[in-house]
Amino acid sequence: MIKKAALSLSMFVLAATLLLSRPVLADTINLSLSNPVQSGAPGSTLSFTATVSAPVTNGATVYLNGDSFNLDSPLTLNDDGFFLGFPLSLDAGDSFTGLLFTVTIPSDAAAGLYNGAFEIMGGADDGAGDTLGTVAFQVKAQSPVPEPVSFLLLSTGLAGGLAFAVYGRRNLALKGMV
Repeated sequence: MIKKAALSLSMFVLAATLLLSRPVLADTINLSLSNPVQSGAPGSTLSFTATVSAPVTNGATVYLNGDSFNLDSPLTLNDDGFFLGFPLSLDAGDSFTGLLFTVTIPSDAAAGLYNGAFEIMGGADDGAGDTLGTVAFQVKAQSPVPEPVSFLLLSTGLAGGLAFAVYGRRNLALKGMV
């Protein structure tokens, strides 16, 4: 009877210990882009700034070990902002804001809307590769529009050429050469 009571008590203590001691998960971050929809002309490069934060409720450091992304073709994404500027880890309550990535719109890209997504990978140690946070973004490629200064230069050049032609013809007419 005592052995049975001792076994029951030890099983109860073991079960209570397992139920009350939950593992601390550090793989929680919040990730947001400051401007997830951007527009640009073909040939331009757009910069996407993000804020990443580790909630105060995290019980341990979360490591930002890598990234993954996808983007509609023919646009290209450069993730140097993440690798060169973002911290390697965040403690509970920490946050960071900085350049996350850039997107280049090729000069031959058709006007339209292009979609993409960016993920930060990591976890509870520097070898983890869990998806910690994902953000979606859009790039609107605009039709190339000449700038107003180009129109001004073109019209000034045309007006000057026309004035010179009229003036030269008038001078020749006055001299009797035409």
